[in-house]
Amino acid sequence: MKNLHVYCSKYEISKKNIHSLVSSLAKQLNFKIINLDINFISGDEIYEINKKYLKHFYTTDIITFNYSDNSEKLDGEIFISIEDALSNSKEFKVTFSEELVRLVIHGILHLLGYDDQTNSDKKIMKLLENELLYKNKFVLL
Repeated sequence: MKNLHVYCSKYEISKKNIHSLVSSLAKQLNFKIINLDINFISGDEIYEINKKYLKHFYTTDIITFNYSDNSEKLDGEIFISIEDALSNSKEFKVTFSEELVRLVIHGILHLLGYDDQTNSDKKIMKLLENELLYKNKFVLL
């Protein structure tokens, strides 16, 4: 996938496996990538992005920016906080790698137009996340 860029500055995350995961999701969910950047960053970095662009003064596990108006042709950026993902993995008693896969899936779903602002939307998104996580057993570390 020539238009998928993975950035992980100081973390040992398999870029090859990220590409394989996204390729698998593209086939399952029927989308193409115009341009997609997936960034694995620190909690401090995601805090600054959250503050600057969303006016939220807290850290979060994922931020997704969608630059496309076509859910079949993705153009966007996904920022994943390594520290928040690690905290989530401990809280939900899953492996760190599984949590990273879940967050990549979550970001892709946002780019496809899924939302998690209401309880009903959150439930739909979580069910689809779980289904895709089960189908896509990738190890990212």
